[in-house]
Amino acid sequence: MCLVSAVENAILDRVKILIIEDDGKTAQAIRRGLESEGYEAAVARTGEEGLSQLNSHAVDMVVLDWMLPGRDGIEVLRLLRARGNKPAVLLLTARDAVEDRVTGLDCGADDYLVKPFAFAELLARVRALSRRTNQEADLRKQIGDLIIDAHSRRIWRAGKEIILTLREFDLLVCLVRYEGQIVTRQMLAREVWRETNRATPLDNVIDVHLAHLRKKVDDGQPTKLIHTLRGVGFRLREETST
Repeated sequence: MCLVSAVENAILDRVKILIIEDDGKTAQAIRRGLESEGYEAAVARTGEEGLSQLNSHAVDMVVLDWMLPGRDGIEVLRLLRARGNKPAVLLLTARDAVEDRVTGLDCGADDYLVKPFAFAELLARVRALSRRTNQEADLRKQIGDLIIDAHSRRIWRAGKEIILTLREFDLLVCLVRYEGQIVTRQMLAREVWRETNRATPLDNVIDVHLAHLRKKVDDGQPTKLIHTLRGVGFRLREETST
């Protein structure tokens, strides 16, 4: 189940890529090529500089050279993953032995490209990683301190897992899909209960389920997420309790 839908062209303008490459000519050629395709790209010339940028700026992808001065690409990759950083990583290297590829992938690289390469191949791999990253992001959504994993159908609030029924989870996903917007009872009946021409309204049933969901998600929390708009419907957004 997808929480957010987006076609590839719609997400290009928010894909941020960091190129960690010590060869200035190669780095700038990659940067210019990616920017010409609509990506936002930055360059770091050493592993230390790359880690510094990753600590201070959020990026979606890293194009990482293996052979770097000081900290090499594998060390950068290990540190990146150890710190919990999740950007997709495309590892560039002149090493083409099977054991080298295995080492790169085992250390956390998402893909591997052997030098010399054609920019068209690098671009194709970047596009594939962008699609994969976007699909994974669609399955996991965070609103404030609420995390929803649609793949496992689990949620957490302030680091604690909340157990929902199947119906409560589907209700929450529907509210998340329209985050910040009003969701009417008719919308919930159609999208969660799959009812379009029911003779008797589901309003009471929906209200009961929403009450249970709100209690599980919001009780004891300083910031409320699920709100009732009397006579209109419901809305999911962060609002501090007063």
